[in-house]
Amino acid sequence: MLPPQLVHRPFQFGPYRMAMDLVSVPEADWFEFDELYLPEMAEKRRLLTSSYDQVFAATPVSNAPRAEALELIVTALTTHHPNWFSRDGAELRNHLTGEAWKPGSLDPLDLAGRLVQEDLCLIQNDNAGPVFTAASLCFPSRWRLLDKVGKPLSAVHGPVPFYADRLAAPVDRFMRHLKAGHIASRLNWSLLDDPALFQPGGKWRVDRASDITVTNAGSRIFLRVERQTLRRLPETGAVLFGIRVHVYPLDRVIDSSDRAATLAEAVRALPAEVQHYKSLLPFREALLAWLEGAR
Repeated sequence: MLPPQLVHRPFQFGPYRMAMDLVSVPEADWFEFDELYLPEMAEKRRLLTSSYDQVFAATPVSNAPRAEALELIVTALTTHHPNWFSRDGAELRNHLTGEAWKPGSLDPLDLAGRLVQEDLCLIQNDNAGPVFTAASLCFPSRWRLLDKVGKPLSAVHGPVPFYADRLAAPVDRFMRHLKAGHIASRLNWSLLDDPALFQPGGKWRVDRASDITVTNAGSRIFLRVERQTLRRLPETGAVLFGIRVHVYPLDRVIDSSDRAATLAEAVRALPAEVQHYKSLLPFREALLAWLEGAR
């Protein structure tokens, strides 16, 4: 039996701050498994069949890290979840979906992405700094894989307001110094008017969402949370970056007046550039009015 979906509420009172806010997690908690596993894995399979070039990409320099990533993930899954994942000789079995794979049947990173609800990205250091070299990315939060793969992280995050000034140097430093065996995690949140997991576009919108009102905002606006994990691969030195996407209707996560007040404060604290980048402006007024009524 898979556990219920965790509800993450990372929004906070206080002024806007851009920080990594990392915490350590044990290997047993590296990946989140919950009641959404089967439908989310079915959606991954659909996208990998219908839109492979949009959700999987790899540069040649990532060949060895992709193989190492699969081995590390399979070892962790068969160790911590032996009832769900097992090896029978060289064959890998997923007992949750009933699938089985033989070595070489899929690209290693593609196969790894079919085992967990997380999307999986590889980041490798070179003379230009950390470079994004490969990914199985079925659930992007409004960015396109082919626009980013093969680029330094500074360019990957180039459109993000304030990233270059406030976060680029700390991120690059962290990527250089992350120790093998250590798993770090952080949470990132947005508010969207679309619950779809696969969202390769949609930033910078300013058109008013006339169909979202103070009456229906609780069911038409969604809190989208990314639980991000980072782990150094010990042999190749690449960093495996996992992204588990959670999407919650607002009226599920705002279940008290205190939480309504906290989210309203967090929204008001977002700089105008961030609100524009995250396409919050089309429904901001309806959102704040709904939160006021929930207090």
